[in-house]
Amino acid sequence: MILGGRGSGKTRAGAEWVSGAALGLAPFTKKAYGNIALVGETLADVREVMIDGPSGIMATSRLSRPRYEVSRRRVLWDNGAIASVFSSEDPDSLRGPQFDAAWCDELAKWKYAQETWDMLQFGLRLGDNPRQIITTTPRSMSLLRNLLKDKMMPVTKMKTADNSQFLASGFMDYMKLRYQGSRLGRQELDGELIEDRAGALWSRDLLERCMIDQPADLCRIVVAVDPPATSGRNADRCGIVVVGLGLDNIAYVMADATIEQAKPHQWAGQAIKQFHHYEADLILAEVNQGGEMVAAVIHAQDPLVPVRSVRAKRGKWLRAEPVAALYEQGRIRHLGHFTALEDEMCDFGPDGLSSGRSPDRVDALVWALQELLLHDVQEPRIRKLNVN
Repeated sequence: MILGGRGSGKTRAGAEWVSGAALGLAPFTKKAYGNIALVGETLADVREVMIDGPSGIMATSRLSRPRYEVSRRRVLWDNGAIASVFSSEDPDSLRGPQFDAAWCDELAKWKYAQETWDMLQFGLRLGDNPRQIITTTPRSMSLLRNLLKDKMMPVTKMKTADNSQFLASGFMDYMKLRYQGSRLGRQELDGELIEDRAGALWSRDLLERCMIDQPADLCRIVVAVDPPATSGRNADRCGIVVVGLGLDNIAYVMADATIEQAKPHQWAGQAIKQFHHYEADLILAEVNQGGEMVAAVIHAQDPLVPVRSVRAKRGKWLRAEPVAALYEQGRIRHLGHFTALEDEMCDFGPDGLSSGRSPDRVDALVWALQELLLHDVQEPRIRKLNVN
């Protein structure tokens, strides 16, 4: 396993390893590997990063340049070695094929990480010594943590700064100025596995258990908006989260449509777009910062959208605690992974986020879930949700 920061050279290392394995080159191997699996987050990632990217297999091959058969999703070398393409979005595609080697890229981003990993392990059954390499920027997830505990898994750590001579001029200076010492910087630049924040209301393991693909029939859907107090370059995000309530009395987080540094007409337009896309019942808008201006901005673009204003009377932590308890009780599910939202949830402590920024996504989430699970439910309007 290679744990590396952004631009640390981990993709180049993976590509060189695959080429060396396919051609039987030292120091990678003493014997060529003939059936290799290339597994990434999506098929597009495998193609654009692992194969055709500037640090991918095609760009780094020198002794024997392979050819890429796009239609059959495989890379072929002149000696007969084959590397086949797979995606973490489709673990079952790994049922049947068998390999003697594999390259797993950005494992911490895989959609169905455990399922894909398990299917790959069953397929690594060819040759005398099946091997695999993992190249990833770390992210706290159960699969990665378990692999790091495996004493048979050698681990190499690479920092972005170690590869700075091959990166754009001024890049590292800016990264250090902006991110050095922060949780994000330690993870994305130093390649550190950052565990859940001590005292946070949510944990990664809890949120992973909440992830499902399909909800029950829904009776209510709300779009919650946490508007920023200001606009422009230094403005907070506008938190926009869509949540539905099922007939099973389970709440389903359906979308995180949070928008960065937006002007009022932009975040209002985003909220309206989500309202119509999900056929929601209403938009919930926090008015502590903007007062009645919030509803006015939304109605200026679509006067028919129902908007309910909500005003915080307690601190963010106190409002979020009952919602966190609902997660523990199994009353809330996520329709897929919402990385930015989940990162914010697992970093939300009694004093807010460790970065000092406003927890905009968490605020919007809490408003929506309070409306659906901690208030009286209106007469249900049953509808099927097309998650696509």
